[in-house]
Amino acid sequence: MYELYIANKNYSSWSLRAWVLMRELGIAFNEHLLIFGQASSWEAFGKISPSGKVPCLVAGDVAVWDSLAIAEYLAERHTGVWPADARARAWARSAAAEMHSGFSELRHFCTMSCGVRVRLNTVGAGLARDFARLGALWNDGLQRFGGPFLAGSDFSAVDAFYAPVAFRVQTYGLTLDAASAAYTARLLALDPMRAWYASALLETWRDEPHEVGLMHVGRVVEDLRRR
Repeated sequence: MYELYIANKNYSSWSLRAWVLMRELGIAFNEHLLIFGQASSWEAFGKISPSGKVPCLVAGDVAVWDSLAIAEYLAERHTGVWPADARARAWARSAAAEMHSGFSELRHFCTMSCGVRVRLNTVGAGLARDFARLGALWNDGLQRFGGPFLAGSDFSAVDAFYAPVAFRVQTYGLTLDAASAAYTARLLALDPMRAWYASALLETWRDEPHEVGLMHVGRVVEDLRRR
């Protein structure tokens, strides 16, 4: 059985990638949740993950840290992580890597916080460029491979990498083209995404850096989290 270490579901977009991929593909694992800001919950974990960060997948005496590395490790052992078609697989890997290393403005100004709704103060040029690229990339995949997921008919790792964006769209009320909005809705409707969201709303832990960051970029107009 795999052991998957993640952080708070309200905030941890990187954790969501590995978690939703494994849940949607039916890959069984035990979940270990580490709470941001609680040093005691991270002390022992630092001996498991060389980076000291989540997500981290443990399989026996093997530890795999970083969400992209986890996807590749799982792909060597399970079907469906990447598309079977070579052309779709190449596109999916490229798109996942772009999310992993790019979209810096989107990730900086629209951090994941599932349980709140935020009205942005402004949308700068850099953030607007990320929105435009996001729409172009999603439309390219949906049109090229026929949907309903980015690389074809089946959910794969590339969709897991953009799953946190779906929560960001919901949180910040981001305006997307029709095809991108429909894709966002499909992601949010997945059973694992609904389960993650429900758990995020029940969390009572608050991480000050995340909360302060929200106030810097906009105004919280609704907080749906348990108090």
